[in-house]
Amino acid sequence: MTGFASSNSFDRAKKAAPQAGTRQDDSTALAGQTPAETPSSSTNATNQKAATNDAPRGGLELFATCPKGFERLLAGELAGMGIASPRPLRGQVSFSGSLEEALHVCLWSRLASRVMLVLAHADAADSDALYESVATLPWEDHLSLSATFAIDAHGTNANLRNTQFVALRAKDAICDRMQAKLGGRPNVDARNPDVSVAVRLRAERATIAIDLSGSPLFRRGATRRTSSDGLGGIRPDYAAALLATGGWHRCCRRDRPALASVFSGSGTVLVEAAGIALDRAPGLLRARWGFERWLGCELATWESLLDEADERAERGAERAESLALVALDPRSGADAAARQALRASGIALEPACARNAAELASALAGAPADASLMTVDLSWLAEGEQAREVAALGIAAEATASLPAGAPIATLSAGTSLEAALGLAAAESHDVLVGRDPATLARYVAADATAALDAAGPDTTAGTASPQAAAPVARHSVTLKDGTTVPVLVAASDQFAARLAKVQRLRAKWARRSDVSCYRVYDADLPDYAVAIDLYQASAASHGRDAGARWLVVQEYAAPRGIDPELAHRRLLDVLAIAPRVLGVAPEDVTLRVRRRAKGGSQYADTGEAPLARGGRRPGWLDLAPGAHLVDEGGLVFEVNLAERLDTGLFLDHRDVRAEVREMAKRTVGSKRFLNLFAYTGTATCYAADGGAKYTTTVDLSRTYLDWARRNMARNGFTGKEHEFVQADVVAWVSEQRHTPNRWDLVFCDPPTFSNSKRMGRDVFDVQRDHAELLIGISRLLTRNGVCLFSCNLRGFAPDVEKLARAGVQIEDVTAGTIPEDFSRNAKIHHCYLVRRTPRE
Repeated sequence: MTGFASSNSFDRAKKAAPQAGTRQDDSTALAGQTPAETPSSSTNATNQKAATNDAPRGGLELFATCPKGFERLLAGELAGMGIASPRPLRGQVSFSGSLEEALHVCLWSRLASRVMLVLAHADAADSDALYESVATLPWEDHLSLSATFAIDAHGTNANLRNTQFVALRAKDAICDRMQAKLGGRPNVDARNPDVSVAVRLRAERATIAIDLSGSPLFRRGATRRTSSDGLGGIRPDYAAALLATGGWHRCCRRDRPALASVFSGSGTVLVEAAGIALDRAPGLLRARWGFERWLGCELATWESLLDEADERAERGAERAESLALVALDPRSGADAAARQALRASGIALEPACARNAAELASALAGAPADASLMTVDLSWLAEGEQAREVAALGIAAEATASLPAGAPIATLSAGTSLEAALGLAAAESHDVLVGRDPATLARYVAADATAALDAAGPDTTAGTASPQAAAPVARHSVTLKDGTTVPVLVAASDQFAARLAKVQRLRAKWARRSDVSCYRVYDADLPDYAVAIDLYQASAASHGRDAGARWLVVQEYAAPRGIDPELAHRRLLDVLAIAPRVLGVAPEDVTLRVRRRAKGGSQYADTGEAPLARGGRRPGWLDLAPGAHLVDEGGLVFEVNLAERLDTGLFLDHRDVRAEVREMAKRTVGSKRFLNLFAYTGTATCYAADGGAKYTTTVDLSRTYLDWARRNMARNGFTGKEHEFVQADVVAWVSEQRHTPNRWDLVFCDPPTFSNSKRMGRDVFDVQRDHAELLIGISRLLTRNGVCLFSCNLRGFAPDVEKLARAGVQIEDVTAGTIPEDFSRNAKIHHCYLVRRTPRE
């Protein structure tokens, strides 16, 4: 075998290479190659200099890629393998060494994503220069005609602005070289190549390298669960980084090492920890490597490395009995996932599964502090899951409190809330990305006993570690009226707890007197705690788990610009921790709402449609959807959805408005026809029917909400052809009805503030701009003595009285009488008007 076929070939390349930092003016990147060997006889001096070998004198030039933020950890890992002077760069660590050392890194590195062997640093000022530079290299020494290859291109410059084009030019250069030298062209396989060639552009230079790894090294080869199981899917390299941050290698040098994984999820942290403790190479289970069909591979060297890894694994297995693995994760399926992950990785260990901090402490009893590590992974929390975050922070804080003094804690989380919950300051931290979201790997020390950990000496994987572990920070708690305490992140949250307890006592008394079971408890009473808290109580008709249940819906108001977002987030987490305790609601029955304008501009969120069965109803159409419950109001039963949708299906501030609709329906004479426009879930229609309306018409653009309205009517006994449901654009429908004989005695209209739904027949609806035309059209649908109750929630709404008067429409503001007691702090929560046609003189 020629070229790179043996270690002697590499030795010859090293001897012929220039000293570090110099360039060869009369040769290509590979020692021994002359310009005459290139496929083109017209190669000029510039092209002769295009590809140069910058490899250090001490060995091959290599680099290992890694996720952002792992660089120092990876450099420490490579140093621990005996690699001399690894140099952390952005997203990679460069180093030099022999081919054997490169293959050793492939087999043993837990933090690297790929290992690259640099062939050349080449001119890439434009496409022609890139082509000539790549074609200069002796690809016949790297590829056989029977092997497939692919180009992995990264980076652009002023003349090469598309990575696909860069890959195409590099591919052409390689194929042309092979055609000239061997008389054939290798095939390209972009998905599963035998050899992968990396071309990385930076400015007008390109680094050309062979990817020795093949698929990323974090694909260990074992079958793993995915994030679709709801447990999160932390990658093995992130799990290894978490362990490296906590100094798990150091723990494994002690007797009886113990690892507690809080929120173990899919079990990846446990697998990586066991692999390190039992000295198992992470690449042992991989079936394929990027170097196997590269002509420079020394298979004998690789087989020797595998034999050594097998022997180390056999010796390491003898330590299994002294290793303790503990998983603490209350999520369903987590225990089974941990066991399955270990089995799939070929590790015959059974983790202890704790249900709470006390059981975790019991499982760790007797483990020395300097041989113990607890990891906390909160990377599975998604944006907007503050209620779950509160519960997770509480579990993490309790688990931390159960640890012996001096035990290290490694965490992966976003923001600083976890640090505040633990009441500790980080001794070491690394900023990383989880997907595209920023997160932090951090190391803490339990309690205030830091000497035990630091006496062990510096960790070879340390990044930005302080000389000594930082002192704990103050932890806060709130004592409730019943004497129980709630851990909080902000000291001033005791004021919120006191205020909430006070208003709840007042609201509860009012609710009992008024026979109200769903109401607003708190409405930004304290400016720093700008949330609204609504209490929903199950209907008397509820059964099963819902019987007697109570739920909270917390809505966060946008914080002023001058407020620190992280401080606002901590306050919100405190609200979510305190509110269920004060109001007697289970934490899992608390829902957080964050209001954002939907792309379609609809009044409501998540209005996905589903086809109707024959007759306009689905089988089991009265069954409750996920997150839905039954509640009582005004002697009626309504369906609300507290989990799946932005709005619950019942606007609590309209409670008195709906009651007024019923009273007006009772006073209506004649045909007693009722029309509900922008009907939403049809609650006003139910009140009108309960007030004696003989015929009702419910109009909304959303089929989803019309189905919901049908269910609400049916649950209250209002069925039959006299109750009509119309899916239509309300403004267009009103205009059409003006040309029909249809008229109504009572109309309720509650339009959105703004809508640009694609199903509407015009660009947008703006209630301030368009209300006059809408009300004029509605007035033409009223009977002689008919009346419309018009409501909107635009805070600064002002009716165009003059335009309405010119059209013969009277409008009377009745807002003050429609604001319920529980919304009295916000008199502009909605506006309400009576609209009539001006009587003829």
